[in-house]
Amino acid sequence: MNALQVHVEGIGLWSPQLADFDALRAVLDGGAVTPWGGRPAASLLPSNERRRAPESVLLAIEVAGQAVAMSGRQAASLGSVFASAHGDQTITDYMCSTLAQQPHALSPTRFHNSVHNAPAGYWSIATGCHAASTSVCAQYQSFGAALLEAISQLLTAQAPLLLVCSDTATGPPLREVTGCRESFGSALVLAPRAGPSSLARLDVQLGREPVVSELPEPLASWRAGNASAAALPLLAMLARGNGRCTVAASDRSHLQIDMESII
Repeated sequence: MNALQVHVEGIGLWSPQLADFDALRAVLDGGAVTPWGGRPAASLLPSNERRRAPESVLLAIEVAGQAVAMSGRQAASLGSVFASAHGDQTITDYMCSTLAQQPHALSPTRFHNSVHNAPAGYWSIATGCHAASTSVCAQYQSFGAALLEAISQLLTAQAPLLLVCSDTATGPPLREVTGCRESFGSALVLAPRAGPSSLARLDVQLGREPVVSELPEPLASWRAGNASAAALPLLAMLARGNGRCTVAASDRSHLQIDMESII
């Protein structure tokens, strides 16, 4: 497979330890980790929607908004790929418990928010976006699979695209199954060609042997605590401005990504 070339125009990031991409840069430069209190701001959502929305939606909207703002693009013009390994685990746990104990008490609103493409729906309504959106789930390979999907779409359509991957923390019993201990989300605005907002060029190739990129602490622990944090090798490379990393796209393949900084 020849290398596929895409350009990064915007980057979004949020976790309880990292409020944005600049915070990741600071940690990699030796700065202290400053925990971020509260939930993601998700300021693009109207206040009423923000109050009702679950954390899974707030997280996805927050990182998507950061990435689009950095890119200078109009959110309404961007097609999107949203990904999550587990969806909203808190709502899943609530629904399973309620259906087992008192099924008639199931909340229609919480059921509405349980669907896997709920964040994409909230995003399209908040931004007035009518472009196509795809929602992806590939367990612990969700970020890599979504990145491959996003690259395939944008190179086919020759149009920029928003990629979002996020998962929220959960408690027992689901945490024992999914291992999701901390919330983490990231977003990228990708374009097929270099432009005034380009930050870096990525050369992406599909590999057949499983490879795991090394990460320093505390990034390695953060990656272990959330499936969507599989994006960290790429985010760290973007923060450093150069290098090569790999991310898993399936159980049997990975994406090898080489970066060339433009700024």
